[in-house]
Amino acid sequence: MAQDSGELDSQDNGELDSLVRKRIRALRVAQGWSLEELAARARVVVSHPMIDAAHGLMRWPIKAEPGMTVVRQRMTDPPPDNPSRMRAHPGREWLVVLSGTACLLLGNRRLRIETNQAAEFPTMLPHAIGAEGGPCEILGIFDRDARRGHQRGEDVGKANRPSA
Repeated sequence: MAQDSGELDSQDNGELDSLVRKRIRALRVAQGWSLEELAARARVVVSHPMIDAAHGLMRWPIKAEPGMTVVRQRMTDPPPDNPSRMRAHPGREWLVVLSGTACLLLGNRRLRIETNQAAEFPTMLPHAIGAEGGPCEILGIFDRDARRGHQRGEDVGKANRPSA
């Protein structure tokens, strides 16, 4: 039975991938390098999280994009009922729900974001986020301005917690 060109390309790519991996490993081992040393020599940065247990957060700065930050947060509380507790500040935010369901208040809209769904928005729109129907876990990416806006909010207290 003949294979179509897509199947052949896929097979060829798999074989090439395997060959490249084996060759890189052989060269690395021949040099006596660990994976970490190879990563450092290739200027690949491995970043460990800064843990903020008080806010249920883990943060990673994005080394290649100064000012950008990745945040992972577990949420158990729903978003605030009072619109005056929504926050607005310069910047942009992107988030994906890793598990559970989140409720994003964005201006006068209420958006339900389920596992594997994402949202992106300018943070000048009043916003807040919380869990819906049980705990949820989100991963957010903040630009420099959004990160600064959220860091100032953490000092105010739990009532004005960052949206992500």
